[in-house]
Amino acid sequence: QVRLVESGGGLVQAGDSLRLSCAASEGTFSYYVMAWFRQAPGKEREFVAGISVNGARTLYTDSVKGRFTISRDNAKNTVYLEMNALKSEDTAVYYCAGDQNSGIISTTLRLYDYWGQGTQVTVSS
Repeated sequence: QVRLVESGGGLVQAGDSLRLSCAASEGTFSYYVMAWFRQAPGKEREFVAGISVNGARTLYTDSVKGRFTISRDNAKNTVYLEMNALKSEDTAVYYCAGDQNSGIISTTLRLYDYWGQGTQVTVSS
C-alpha cells in the first residue's frame, strides 16, 4: 500500500507563489501516473494537473494553465505542484493522487488508486 503525504500548503496573498510536494512511501511510485486534485468548500473535488510516469507529458485544467507547473522526481519518489500568480479562487484543499493501472493521465477521480490526506491552500485577495 503506497502512502502519499502532501506538504507545502499555507496562507498567501493573491499574486504570490507556493510549491506543493507529495512524497510517496515506496519506489513503485515511479510506475504511477500522478496528479493533483483540489476541493474548495462546498464544491466537488476537481482535477488540477497530471503527469505521466516519465514526466514527459503533462495535463492541466484550463483555469491553471500558464500559472501552475507539475513535475516529478522519481529518484526522490516525489511529485510537485508549483503554483504562481495565485488567485482567491485557487483556495482549496489540494490532494495528490496516484494511478497504478491506466498508464494515461486521467481527470477522473475514480481511476486513481492512492490519495494523500490533503494540504490546505488559502489565497487572500
